[in-house]
Amino acid sequence: MSLIVQKFGGSSVANAERVFNVARIVTDTYKKGNRVVVVVSAQGDTTDDLIEKANEINPDASKREKDMLLAAGEQISIALLAMAIERLGCPVVSLLGWQAGFQTTSAYTSARIKSVRTDRIEKELDKNNIVVVAGFQGINRYEDVTTLGRGGSDTSAVAIAAAMHADLCQIFTDVQGVYTADPRKIPNAKLLKTISYDEMLELATLGAQVLNNRSVEMAKKYNIELEVLSSFTNTPGTIVKEAKKMEKLLISGVAKDTDIARVSVIGVPDEPGLAFKMFSRLAAKNINIDIILQSIGRDGTKDISFTVAKSSAKEAEEVMNEYVSNVGGKKVLVDEKVAKVSIVGAGMESHAGVATKMFEALYDAHINIRMISTSEIKVSVLIDEEFADAAVKAIHAKFFDED
Repeated sequence: MSLIVQKFGGSSVANAERVFNVARIVTDTYKKGNRVVVVVSAQGDTTDDLIEKANEINPDASKREKDMLLAAGEQISIALLAMAIERLGCPVVSLLGWQAGFQTTSAYTSARIKSVRTDRIEKELDKNNIVVVAGFQGINRYEDVTTLGRGGSDTSAVAIAAAMHADLCQIFTDVQGVYTADPRKIPNAKLLKTISYDEMLELATLGAQVLNNRSVEMAKKYNIELEVLSSFTNTPGTIVKEAKKMEKLLISGVAKDTDIARVSVIGVPDEPGLAFKMFSRLAAKNINIDIILQSIGRDGTKDISFTVAKSSAKEAEEVMNEYVSNVGGKKVLVDEKVAKVSIVGAGMESHAGVATKMFEALYDAHINIRMISTSEIKVSVLIDEEFADAAVKAIHAKFFDED
């Protein structure tokens, strides 16, 4: 008897028909003699709708109250799915995050999982119940409801799989698996049979929306093999696992991220320690920095540009304006009309000229590069947002259509 954790995203349970489709997948797995824990997201656009409702009442509501509201989305999903499973004749129980034992930090709207106390889940499994758990949520030391941020249900599923030593963790989504690019935008994108944790983590971090990056980090840490597959087609998906037994492709995928802004700090004194002071101020506000570009100093000053998530752009601008006024800089510019396009692949480590090939694709498409960032398995460029889709198409064609 295997223990299988299955996670279904919001699109998989968006309406009654899809809820019953998920119920059939779950009950088929259960009827094969498996113990099944199901993690579910809020239906469709429920979370966005709840955020809109909150803004109608109080745009400046506390994060604690936002979590109380947002957690309601998953409560609806788990109850409806449990009802569908009941109707199909299988024993089932639904549990909220706190009932399932999720203990989190107190960072409302972006909490981290500290532990999962699985006693209740195990008791329900021992009763031969299918257990349906609300993803995306938990409880902190003050016994307040918390949420894990966007994509948190993926992390919830992997956390349960890790805590209970599950035999398999399946992440069901609206695409068949992990592709070399978004198949909804690039029709000839190729389905990957396998991908390494590191490559998947980079793709998830760089804008690919198949898996949440925190869930991949956790899967790698606890060596949880993931299967990413579609809830709409009965076909194998993509296995995410340790890289050592895998053949390395030159690149595994092309990703874009338009949820990004560039902040440019102009004319700061070209003196030792000022960059440290700049970024320490941002770190103190928990603002994550991605690509950084510093100009060559001239006339005793330099310019420093960096990228942040769009949601952090306003706060980053405020912090930098204060910094500039203190050190005698000229001004701060913020540009939200940018996009980051990246290639990822473990095969880059042993192949020269990969970045050149990417830059050639952008040159041929007449797309200007504004910033560049590289690592052993990725190359990212910052470009104008309006060219993001064209850039992905050109780069994908350069690497995959010429094979």
